[in-house]
Parts: sequence; structure tokens; C-alpha cells
Amino acid sequence: MGRFVNVIIPGPKKILTLCEVEVYAGTTVTDFALFFLVCFKNSDNSSFLFFLSFLTLVEPLANVAPNGQATQSSLYANNVHAVNVINGDMTGLCSHTANQSSPWWKLDLLAVHRVRAVTIFNRPDCCPERLIGAEILIGNSPSTEKALAAPLVMEILSTLTHTFHCGDMEGRYVVVILPGQKRILSLCEVEVYASLAGVLMQNVALSRTADQSSSHPDGPARNAVDGNRDPNFAKGSCSLTHQESNPWWRVDLQNVYTVTAVMITNRNEFENRLDGAEIWIGNSLEDNGAKKSRCAIISHIPKGRTFYFPCSSTEGRYVTVFLPGTKKILTLCDVQVFPLDYADGTYI
Repeated sequence: MGRFVNVIIPGPKKILTLCEVEVYAGTTVTDFALFFLVCFKNSDNSSFLFFLSFLTLVEPLANVAPNGQATQSSLYANNVHAVNVINGDMTGLCSHTANQSSPWWKLDLLAVHRVRAVTIFNRPDCCPERLIGAEILIGNSPSTEKALAAPLVMEILSTLTHTFHCGDMEGRYVVVILPGQKRILSLCEVEVYASLAGVLMQNVALSRTADQSSSHPDGPARNAVDGNRDPNFAKGSCSLTHQESNPWWRVDLQNVYTVTAVMITNRNEFENRLDGAEIWIGNSLEDNGAKKSRCAIISHIPKGRTFYFPCSSTEGRYVTVFLPGTKKILTLCDVQVFPLDYADGTYI
């Protein structure tokens, strides 16, 4: 707990520049502890330990909005689609409905999530006041009318960016609705910080048979399902293909599962190599298992990080990561696959 947040770069002749700082605080985040030693060197290059400190760190939640499917109540013009709001580009095109009664924008997260916070980016060039009075709804019904039965009502101020804390509300759908007659709803970006609801069951990809389009000598396909999430390729726990067209990696789950989520750990080097990769689930090896049901498109995973991708309860035996394009290299440091338990309809 604390009142002050400081960002400091130790050392002489340093320059610190920040374009935005956002602080998300609360009591529901699961903390974990880290001990670390600070090592200094003497003039003769011998080392000694100066002090031992104790830090409490918080694992940040990912923005899951880019993995979902966006729609809106109407379309003002051909280039202002609902999907513009979840592409990560705050300087590009926004969404824009026609002038209508109670326009809405809706995001299907494809699985029930526990939503911690929602960030709304308002239109910067015109009419920011249009968004005043909009409501954010979170629920399990795709119908905006039904979602209104238990809404999370927030007044969106006429500022460019605002974050709303949702108290871990559970739902599959996030809806922004603007009640009233002759209203226009325009959004430039929506970020949803959430985790899958409930506890995921055993990783069914662990130690299963894996294959890939080609293999670097130090990066066989099996490295991605060995249970070791170390993102350092030199440690021997990442897969790696050669540079080629449309490389792919595939795991055989050996049984048909209803897959609800796939988690992928990116390498701590060359993090952009995974951008644009697609996750496919199916029961056939035709087309290397890549053209069955698409779970998600990986827009970007920061280096060394693990992101989860909800899969809308897709059935399949084979999970394939496919990277379309020429002169591509596919590397994965961990792939986990979680099924849905239908015994009580919850994620366990």
C-alpha cells in the first residue's frame, strides 16, 4: 500500500521521459513476493552483496479486447466499423453509429471473464460530449435489452480517456450503450482488462506429441509443451522453425476436447516474430490442421510474457499455431491448452 508512485532511472547522465502513467490499485489483486540481491563490483572486479530487499509485485492483467469480436447497432460510413475500437491503434479510425435511438457497441469476449477494468478512449477531433451519459454493461447475454437488467452504469466524462473499475464483474459481453433519442455513439478504443472466470483445469497439452513445419536443431516442437515457460531460448525450452513461408506448430491432444482457452508464452527476444500468428483448433491434419476453427489472432505478446486467448468452446484434437506470410520464423516458449468441463457448465 502506498500514497506515492515514483519512476526512477538510477545512474549518471540519464534522461527520463514518460508519455503516460496509469496506476491501477485495489485489494483484490493477487500479490506475489520476490527477493532479490543487489550485486556491486569492487575496483578489482570482485563482487560482493550489498543488501537484500523484499518487493511485492503484481502480475498485470492483459487487455483481452483484441481477442474478441466487436459489433455495433448501426454503421455511419463504410470505414468506421466496430472492430476499429479493438485494434490497438489510438490514432486510427474510430467506430461511429448512425443517429438513432440508444445506439450501442458490443464486444463478445468469447468466454466468461472476470472484468477488472474497462478503459474508454473518446474521440479527440470532434464532439467529445456525445459520450456523456453512456453506460458500460457487463453480462452473459448477447442481448443489450437483457443486459440492462443488471447494468454497470457509469457516466463517461467528456475527456479523452477514462478508466472504469468494474470490481471483477463476471460476463462474456461488454456493451457500451448510449440511452436516449437521436444519439450518436463513437468510440476510438476500448480496452478490457480481465481474466477468465473460475479456475482453469489441467493443461491437456502438457507433454503431448508436438510437430512443426521445420525445426532448428535447438528448437524442437516438443519444447513448447514441456511445462517450462522460461522465455530464454538459450535455456532450451522454446520451439523454433527455420525462416520459411507459412510456418506452423501443432500439438496432438490425443483426444477430442472442447477447448475454452489457449495460453502462449513468447520468447524474450525478437518479440515481434509472433505478431499475426493464428491459433486453429480442429480434428483433421488436412492443411496441417491450420484451417479448421480459428480460436484467435495474436496481435502482439510482449517479450517473455504469457497471454491467454479464449476459444469460444471449440472442439478439436489438434491445436495449431500458424504464422501466415513469407520469410517468417515461428518460435514458442510455452503452449497450454485448457478444456471446458461441462459437468456444471463452469471453467474449472
